Amino acid sequence: MSKLNVAKMEALLRAEKTRLEEERAQIAERGGQGRGDQGELADYDVNHPADAGTELFEREKDIALAGNIDSLISHIEAALERIHAGTYGACDRCGQRIPDARLRIAPYAIMCISCQSKYEG
Repeated sequence: MSKLNVAKMEALLRAEKTRLEEERAQIAERGGQGRGDQGELADYDVNHPADAGTELFEREKDIALAGNIDSLISHIEAALERIHAGTYGACDRCGQRIPDARLRIAPYAIMCISCQSKYEG
């Protein structure tokens, strides 16, 4: 991958990291809303049980989304470290160059398609 393309990928990764951090902050804000300032489900409630179920579902969904976001941010940070180390675009398994097309789709990829297939298979 040329230095120009690596610079583009770095900019793309940084922008995606910023977007994900903003999304994570929005999820954290929602987590504190609901029943007063408590941010937790009460043992008793004057609302219908279905309302409590809906609120619980939404909170669980937000927790799962935040976990996925944290994982993506970790992958992005690792990719940025590889860029600065000069190893970005090389497969961690076989050392071969990861095709640019794959990196455009998954800029934080650490394996070429062949090694990824073997790993998942």
